Amino acid sequence: MAIKAHNGMSAAELPEVTWRKSARSGAKGNCVELAELAGGEIAVRNSRFPDGPALVYTRAEIAAFVAGARDGEFDDLLG
Repeated sequence: MAIKAHNGMSAAELPEVTWRKSARSGAKGNCVELAELAGGEIAVRNSRFPDGPALVYTRAEIAAFVAGARDGEFDDLLG
């Protein structure tokens, strides 16, 4: 039976996915990891807490975020 993905679910409930992180991630575990789910959604988790909560987004939501990041819309948050 397929698991219904939802925001805040334990990432441990997603054993069939492959988590990926950026090659730019630091060695101190300060990484955000993403995984494609069977339904096409994208799950996001904190690598320091691999069994912790996962946030689940649509492809359109992730695309909008990535486009904003590329455009520098969040640069002010970095200090």
